[in-house]
Amino acid sequence: STCACVEYYGKALESLIKQVKIMSIHGKMKHKRNKIFTEFRKLPGGILVCTDVMARGIDIPEVHWVLQYDPPSSASAFVHRCGRTARIGNVGSALVFLLPMEESYVNFLSINQKCPMQEMKPQTNVLDLLPKLKSMALADRAVFEKGMKAFVSYVQAYAKHECNLIFRIKDLDFASLARGFALLKMPKMPELRGKSFPDFTPVTVNTDSISFKDKNREKQRQKKLEEQR
Repeated sequence: STCACVEYYGKALESLIKQVKIMSIHGKMKHKRNKIFTEFRKLPGGILVCTDVMARGIDIPEVHWVLQYDPPSSASAFVHRCGRTARIGNVGSALVFLLPMEESYVNFLSINQKCPMQEMKPQTNVLDLLPKLKSMALADRAVFEKGMKAFVSYVQAYAKHECNLIFRIKDLDFASLARGFALLKMPKMPELRGKSFPDFTPVTVNTDSISFKDKNREKQRQKKLEEQR
């Protein structure tokens, strides 16, 4: 749903999935977008992590799966997203992740967009990659900061969903969401003010001590910290 989520999960997938080309596109990549899109079209296989900037008006041949981590903010965007696969007589699949409290969205799409959906049973033997993602955040401040920004942007986008009778921010389980983003601690943001999260255990490490792998960025950070002191 957001540029920050694309940046974070694109980076995560690069490290977690080997021997597969991972590319990312979002609306803030003004000049790079066409280059990345052209490169992706030429690939024999790969994964493109993107926002709704790629939901319509583009054609990529032989897309097998469209995985929608976030339900789109408008019902028509859902159909456009699904339409990226099964082009010109080909067969493809589209999957959207919904929480139990969001399941009435299925009926809404069926009525609003004449788009029937089938439930896909949860996969068994799923690999838990969250510890690895946490380790990446502890080893590089860039990953840690991307995760925090992604979480904040996700919550803000959820709060603005046009189907706010189905997607209710007050019912969102922030602790589970933070675990799913492999956060090391809860960020400070207005939506979380005054709330406690007994189901979320922050790391015992002082996150200020996490440094950037990029030596220049770390040097600049240390300089700023020194000035603040």
